[in-house]
Amino acid sequence: MTPMAEPEPETLDLRGTPCPLNFVRTKLRLEQLPPAQPLEVWLDPGEPIEQVPDSLRMAGYRVLSVESQGSFYALHVERCAPIL
Repeated sequence: MTPMAEPEPETLDLRGTPCPLNFVRTKLRLEQLPPAQPLEVWLDPGEPIEQVPDSLRMAGYRVLSVESQGSFYALHVERCAPIL
């Protein structure tokens, strides 16, 4: 059995987008993706990176990682598969 390749993350550039609009846009995009499809969201330092990951966790999404890219942060997140 050949292991399935991990899907490439889509990128959503929300630099310059204020809170809570960046959270809303991230959530809307995640709902358009299939479960376990990673989404890479680019966020500004400060309030966006402090608020969005926690808000996504509270909304039931899986935050995979947060990486500093210098002038912005790359947040990797996915929608969890439904429990059958």
